[in-house]
Amino acid sequence: MTTLHINGKALAVQAEADTPLLWVLRDELHMTGTKFGCGMALCGACTIHLDGQPVRACVTPLSAAAGKKISTIEAIGATAVGQRVQQAWAELDVPQCGYCQSGQIMAAAALLRQIPHPSDRDINQAMSGNICRCGTYPRIRAAIHKAAGKV
Repeated sequence: MTTLHINGKALAVQAEADTPLLWVLRDELHMTGTKFGCGMALCGACTIHLDGQPVRACVTPLSAAAGKKISTIEAIGATAVGQRVQQAWAELDVPQCGYCQSGQIMAAAALLRQIPHPSDRDINQAMSGNICRCGTYPRIRAAIHKAAGKV
């Protein structure tokens, strides 16, 4: 039995220590906002926050998350930065198919917590590991600038 601290709650899970956190979230805890994309940490669809840092849940073992604060897309709106990102995403109609968007939003919120007023270069660097097969990159960038108060 492992206790995880997810979105401000302590939750007990029963899984092997090497089970990817993504599968614990989705299959054990039924938190399906975090998406499976590639399974190799290449696409960013499974981005969550571990102690405030964006990580890929598909390659993060359960053992690496024990004792740390985990935040998922389900609770991103509980923070001021997360609310601004969600609002900007909605106002600028960022998603097309929407599959990658939970990972995009998690990465954007982490960026804005670290750099409140990012440059285009900062955005490129922070978001480079999050792939959008629909190509909504210009809207993602505009939404990050809007959430930062730059628009």
